[in-house]
Amino acid sequence: MATIRDVAKLANVSVATVSRVINKNGYVNESTMQRVRQAIEQLNYRPNDVARSLFKGKSKMIALFVPDIMNPFFPELARAVEDISNKHGYTFILCNTDNQNDKEIAYLNALLQKSIDGIILVSSTMTPNQVKDMKVPMIALDRKINPDLISVTVNNYEGARQAVQYLKNQGCKRIAHVSGPENISNARERFKGYLDEVRDEEWFHSDFICVGNYAVNEAFEATKNLLKMNPEIDGIFVANDLMGVGVLKAAESLKIKIPNELSVIGFDGIELGNITSPSLTTMAQPIYSIGKRAAEILIQKIEHPNTVIKSEEHKVKLTTREST
Repeated sequence: MATIRDVAKLANVSVATVSRVINKNGYVNESTMQRVRQAIEQLNYRPNDVARSLFKGKSKMIALFVPDIMNPFFPELARAVEDISNKHGYTFILCNTDNQNDKEIAYLNALLQKSIDGIILVSSTMTPNQVKDMKVPMIALDRKINPDLISVTVNNYEGARQAVQYLKNQGCKRIAHVSGPENISNARERFKGYLDEVRDEEWFHSDFICVGNYAVNEAFEATKNLLKMNPEIDGIFVANDLMGVGVLKAAESLKIKIPNELSVIGFDGIELGNITSPSLTTMAQPIYSIGKRAAEILIQKIEHPNTVIKSEEHKVKLTTREST
């Protein structure tokens, strides 16, 4: 395998000149530049990325941590981060953490040893202390971790309130909620939005709330129990679309007709909700846009470390389909 010294020898220039041509850093006259490029092509020389990262302290790599790659929300998010990373010349690394803090820390330590340039973190287990004084730029995406850490999220609380208001406007008189895990910030915000809309209603009862933990199977079982115990429920706000699929299947198993007997609205706007039967009404997040913005902000922090950037909160949009 050819080395940079081989290129310099063939082009009859110094190693420093070859480095300037490769990195487009510093002046090299046109004829010398042509000789170096011809030598690179003739020798089929490829710069050693590891050596360059050690020399520069940069790897041109960005990592995205997601808690559950099986949830269709996260591949849609990852696609946006990957597109922007590639556009700016960065290699994209996807890390599935299974909602396990020890896996997150293991990934983090391994990537820092490889001079990772920046990290986008979707996490419900990382603590503020674990991300404090991080040596590389880090952005929180989808859920907040630390007030001091830049985040890109959506208006979960207001979106939840809009979802419940929509069910009320559709004529629902008994509205339940299938919630996400209480340790995740966006699930807490969606739960609070639901609660603030229903807590003063005469019909409201705490039995109208069950936990689905953002998992389709858990939501299926929890909803079956919910509807058996409370057959008067005629509307359900589900904290994410993946659980929404479980709710639809639970209603089907109990021979409850949707939307005639029960209206269901989810949250996220993943493509899966568009192909269920019936299709799922949802508060749709701008999934691609928030992934794109997280990547753009991270790259800006990598390339311009002193730039002051504020957290962003994007709006969700009601998407009506067949389940309401």
